[in-house]
Formats: sequence, structure tokens, C-alpha cells
Amino acid sequence: MEQYTVTGMSCAACSARVEKAVEKVEGVTACSVNLLTNSMGVEGTASAQAIISAVEAVGYGAEKKDVHIQKSDISVEETENDALKDRETPILKRRLIASIGFLIVLMYFSMGHTMWGWPLPDFLSENYVALGLIQLLLTVAVMVINQKFFISGFKSLLHRAPNMDTLVALGSGAAFVYSTYALFAMTAAQTDGNAESAMHYMHELYFESAAMILALITVGKMLEARSKGKTTDALKGLMRLSPKTATVLSDGEERIVPVSQVKQGDEFIVRPGESIPVDGVVVEGHSAVNEASLTGESIPVDKCINDSVSAATVNQSGFLRCSATRVGEDTAISQIIKMVSDAAATKAPIAKVADKVSGVFVPIVIAIALLTTTVWLLVGESFGFALARGISVLVISCPCALGLATPVAIMVGNGVGAKNGILFKTAASLETAGKTEIVVLDKTGTITNGTPVVTDILPNTGVSEKELMDFACAVERRSEHPLAKAIVQKGEETKTELQDITDFEALPGNGIRAKRNGTECFAGNRTFIKAYTTIPEYILSSADSFSDAGKTPLFFCTAEKFLGVIAVADTMKADSPNAIAQLKAMGIRTVMLTGDNAKTAQAIGRQAGVDEVIADVLPDGKESVVRALQESGRVAMVGDGINDAPALTRADIGIAIGAGTDIAIDAADIVLMKSSLCDVPAAIRLSRATLRNIHENLFWAFIYNVIGIPLAAGVWIPIFGWTLNPMFGAAAMSLSSFCVVSNALRLNFFKPYHARKKEKIKPKKSKEVNTMEKTLKIEGMMCPHCEVTVKKTLEAIDGVESVLASHTAKNAVITLSKEVTDDVLKRAVEAQGYTVLD
Repeated sequence: MEQYTVTGMSCAACSARVEKAVEKVEGVTACSVNLLTNSMGVEGTASAQAIISAVEAVGYGAEKKDVHIQKSDISVEETENDALKDRETPILKRRLIASIGFLIVLMYFSMGHTMWGWPLPDFLSENYVALGLIQLLLTVAVMVINQKFFISGFKSLLHRAPNMDTLVALGSGAAFVYSTYALFAMTAAQTDGNAESAMHYMHELYFESAAMILALITVGKMLEARSKGKTTDALKGLMRLSPKTATVLSDGEERIVPVSQVKQGDEFIVRPGESIPVDGVVVEGHSAVNEASLTGESIPVDKCINDSVSAATVNQSGFLRCSATRVGEDTAISQIIKMVSDAAATKAPIAKVADKVSGVFVPIVIAIALLTTTVWLLVGESFGFALARGISVLVISCPCALGLATPVAIMVGNGVGAKNGILFKTAASLETAGKTEIVVLDKTGTITNGTPVVTDILPNTGVSEKELMDFACAVERRSEHPLAKAIVQKGEETKTELQDITDFEALPGNGIRAKRNGTECFAGNRTFIKAYTTIPEYILSSADSFSDAGKTPLFFCTAEKFLGVIAVADTMKADSPNAIAQLKAMGIRTVMLTGDNAKTAQAIGRQAGVDEVIADVLPDGKESVVRALQESGRVAMVGDGINDAPALTRADIGIAIGAGTDIAIDAADIVLMKSSLCDVPAAIRLSRATLRNIHENLFWAFIYNVIGIPLAAGVWIPIFGWTLNPMFGAAAMSLSSFCVVSNALRLNFFKPYHARKKEKIKPKKSKEVNTMEKTLKIEGMMCPHCEVTVKKTLEAIDGVESVLASHTAKNAVITLSKEVTDDVLKRAVEAQGYTVLD
């Protein structure tokens, strides 16, 4: 996605207009304009110049965001932070102060003297023309100060794309023009000596309304700009975390250089209290590192040689010498900033309703204002009265509130997530996560730690625990099997004696055969060991118990005697049962997915507390399981490995947990920086809170206009006698956007890890869809990329629900929602260069 900065937008109508213009450019496949950050994300093959020209053609400006890493002393964080700097509030503040200065004097002459009899110099007290001229000049001063409304408003009107500035300019301009006419009429009446007529026209002057409208809208704009600035505080906070310099070791000497000059492979040192400048690996020293900036976890993590460290984390205690592995925009903190920024540039599906309304809102309001003025004139009211009603309609209508309702909540929600180590890659993922009905959890690395450890040591009668561990470590030390590594790790912790072995032989599927001091040694599963010795019944009974608990028993013996059994298991994360219990309390069905055998899987499932266990699933079968579950509701898939990527992509929401693989992170919609499963219910809670906030904002924005426009038009005058002065209409408009933004800022106080009393959602009734399956035999698929090509090609055909392509099986299983001929499917595949066999 290419990012652009758009200038000149003032309301939702502007962003809708820009979006439509860019979407018409040839080569553009998707466009999303964000009014909050004045940014635009564009996907497709169109050139930057064509996109910029399209924006300029509708009266706005555009510039491509182009950040160069390591080509200058300015880091990506500094450049992005500068882009988010609030330049609007200081300008609006200066405009407001100047406007109020002239407005106070104007109000004294107009309302102060006329309504409350405040004193005036003698030469003005009876000279209505002079008094009118002073009001005109003061109003002109306020209009010049706020000329941006008129320039932007009438410019957009000429481009046939009226916006909020158009409404303000028309309202204020109409009041000024009519007041100027009344001033000339007053002058003529006073010249003719008709004091009564001159006094009548004095009450027809609306100069103070023209100026007050501009001042009040500026107040609202300033409050809105200030609040909008706060919505990006989390993102700006992330940007400020990265240090600007690094202490690099070069030829044994320390040099302090800008962080942008650090290259991959450079060695750098970090002293206690300093921030780590780039991602790297520790080559000397040990320390405790605070990783709260990345994970939200305040407890420091111990780091020693060969451990990885991340940029923007803080070294708290010891000295560290590290080697840089990822620099510039490749560091974890830069990727987080980019992810949060990109999410802000996307648009949530719920925003489409507001966008459609905003696109036609301003022309409709102008039409209502003209209709209001005409109707009041037809029923016999004065032109001044009718005009005041029309002006009230113009200035009370607010398309900004509609346009800001969704993006401000998305921005704040993303910021709260980032502070807690929960990264939503798009606005759509932040909206959709809260609607999840089924959570599918990969077992290894998600529910469990992903690393086998020794859980039980059971020596035979007459054999000590130390003797069994010494033997097991000696035999397993040369094995590459993960279970063997768990035993060796345990031996290192207990400081077992290292014994030499010879004639080592690994027997896949069985175990190990070797010699120690000339004696044959054996290690492996029950069947393998039974061939060489007799295993006591009580050992076999304990081994069965270990298996029932999801552990793997490993048996050890020599040619002379049986030594014992050691149980190894991939232990469950401490917080997994709690996280699953939270999901169930939220009304979400939990499913554990694993390639383990059913017995082991059921044991882990019982400990974790999941609703359903699906075992014996091959890596390429996870996607099919997720697809089948989607028939029962919206599915979120949680995983961390390469083999989880297809399932993460297929799910309605893919969640990559912990330090998952790059492929899993690319395939996911949400990235959890910690390895804690409790982040999954937290992400869903945050999504639900954000969606609630969006609904509140949209309700306020719609109801405000539904109530305000009829009131301004004078609909209630015949019934209740309610009228609305244009100045109060402007005040209401100025506060509407401020209220929406302020409501979104409340999300900053949301605590995603705190369970609410009522979290359950009503399950969606599953739709019954009649589907059919076809299988195509395909020659030419050589790799997973070929599978993706075939899959995307076939799924683009109308009637194709899903496709499971396999280059190893050389086929594609196609699920259809309606009849599609074999010929259509065949032509589509062969157009991509593959051969379909009959």
C-alpha cells in the first residue's frame, strides 16, 4: 500500500470526494482516505503522478509519503513523528484569538447597545448608519481572518463537491450580504429623514451573526484538532521510544553515531539505563531488559549470550555487547509503528454507511436551506426571518461528526492495543475481532510452551534418580530429537556427570542404541525396550498414567537390566487455562487443533478446558478444518508457525501469537507481541469496546443532525414556538465534532484485561448453504506459490466458495455454492499455465 498526505480536507464530504476521484484512476484497486490523519492509502499499479493529479482535479492537494531509511541522519520514527505533529491547533488558536478580539467590540456595538442599552459616544447613539458601518468593518475583519472557510468552501462548490466549509461560507456570507443590503436601505431611509424605517432596518442587521458563526466554528475546529492530536498520542509515544544514537564498537573503539548509520553486523554496547538502539543478539554480558515498549509487560526479561534484544527496550542492570541483526525499518519497533500507522490509513467496514451519507450530505443540506427560506417567504414571513432560518440550517448541519465517528475510535483503539502488545493490522480486523464466535487454538506454542521438558523421573528399584539421569544424558546427548534435547537440558540443570559412549546409532521411530564402557545401552519407546529387557508392571502402569496425562514416556536399559523411565512433555503455559476460561465466559466456543494423536490431544484439551479437540490433523489439513468450522460462525485462528499460515489466512480473523514466524505474522490480521494466550480475549474485548464506541459516535452524529436540522428550519415554531438563532446553530455545530472525538478518547481508559460483567454475545444462527465439491487433477504445480495462484484464480469465479489446492497431491478440491461447469474451471486454471487432466 502506497501512502499519501492529502491537504485541504475539512470534513467527511471532502474525504469521500477524494476517495471517489482516486478510485476512478486506472490501475487503482483500492483506496482509503483517513480524515483524522489527512492520509490516503492506495493499492494498485497506478503511478503516483496519476493519483496526485486526480486529487488535484477535485480541488485538493496530495503528496506521496517517502521515507528513506539510512540515507540520512533522520530516522523513520523522526520523519513519521514530524508528520503527526499537530500544526493545525496553533494556527486555529491564533485565528480564534484575533477573531474574538474583533467580535467582542462588534457585539458591544450591535447587541450591547441595542438590547441592553450600553453607552455609546453621542455622535453614534442616534447615527444608525455610522453604527452599521462600524459593524460592517468589524465583520469584514473577522471574515478576512477566517478567509480559509470562504476559499475552501467556494472552491469546493466550483468543483461541484461542496463540503462543511461551503455550509459555513454560505451561512456567514448570506448573513453578511443581506446585512449589507439592509445597511444601504437604512442609509436611504435616514437620508430621507425616515427615522422609524431606519430603526427597522437596524434590527435587520445580522453582521454579528456572520462574524459569530465564523468564530464559533473556529472554536469547534480548534477543540476538534486538539482532540484529534490526542488520538495519535499512543503512536507518537511509540516513535519517541527509539533512541537517536548508538554506541558502536569499531576497531576496538567506541563511537557514538546516529542510529540510522548502524548497519547489520555492527557491534554495539548498551550500558545500564540505556535504550537498545536496534534489534540484535547478545554476544557478551547478561542483564535484565525491560520490554514493556514492545509487549506491555513491565517485568524485566533476563538476557544472556545468544539471546535476542529489540530496539527501544531498556537495559536495566548489566553491561551488554550485541551484534545488530535488524536495523532501520526492519526493527521490531519500526514494524509496530508501521503496522499501527497502516491500520489508521485503512477503513473499517462500518465506516461505509457514514461515507455514503457524507457524500450526499452537504448538497442535501443546501437544498433544505433553500427550501426552508422559500417556504417561510411563501407563508408571509419577512425576508430577514426566512433568511435566518435558512442560515441556521446551513450552520447547524455537521458532516464532520459523521466522518470522524469511525476513524477516531479506530485510531484510539489501535493505540490502546499497541500499548498492550496487541497489534491490529487493519481497521477491519479491529472491527471484526469482536464478532468472533469460535476461537481455534493451535496446540504447540500457543496453548503449550512449544518446548518439551522433563516432567517425571521414575527409576527402577535399586537404581537412583541420579544414576538414571547420568545414563539418559549420556545416551541422548548425540541425538537431535527434541525429546532428547529436553533430557540433556534437564541434565545440564542438575549437573549430571558426562559419560562417554561409542557406537551411537539412532533408530527412527524406535529409539537409540549405543555402548558405554563396552556395555550395550538402549533408549526409546516401550515396544523397542521390551525387545531387550523386561519392564516391571508398576513401571508400565506409571507409563500409562504419563501417556493419559499427555506426556511421552521414554524407557532406558542396558543389556543387563532395566533402569527406569523419564516422562517428557510440552508443558502448558501457566495462563492458558485462564485465557480459555475467559473466552468461554465471553460466549466463545474454543477448539484445540493439533497433529498429535487423539489420546495425548485429549489429555492436553482436558487440562486446558477447551470445548472441542480435533487431533491427528496434518499441517495442510488445518485450513480445511477452519473452513468447516466457518459454517457454524465467525472463526478466529490462533497460531505461531509456518504450518499455521494457510489456516490463519482462511479464518475470518488470523491471530499470530508471541515471537511467531514471519510467515505467520504476514498471514495474520492481529499480531500479539507476547506469548500469553490471555492477549486473545483482551484483543476481542478491545475490539468490542471500539465497536461500541463507534456505534455511540455514529448514533450521536446521526441523531444530532436529525434533531438539529428540523429545529433550525423552524419546524417546531407553529407548535411550540421554538426558534434557533444562527449563532446558537453555529455553536451546536462546533461542539458536535468535539463531542464525537472526546467520546472516542474515553477508550484510552479501557482496560482490555479486565473482564466485564456481561461479555457474552448472542450466537449467530448458522446459514444452511447447499454446497457441492469437485476435484480437478492439475499438472504443473511445483510449490506453495503455485497452490496460491490456483486457489485465487478459482475463487475469483462466481459460484466457487473455497478451494484447497495441493502441489503434492496434484489436485484442487473445489467447494461450489452453485453449478459451475468443468470447462469454466479448466479454462481458468490453464490460463495460468497449468494443465488440467481429464
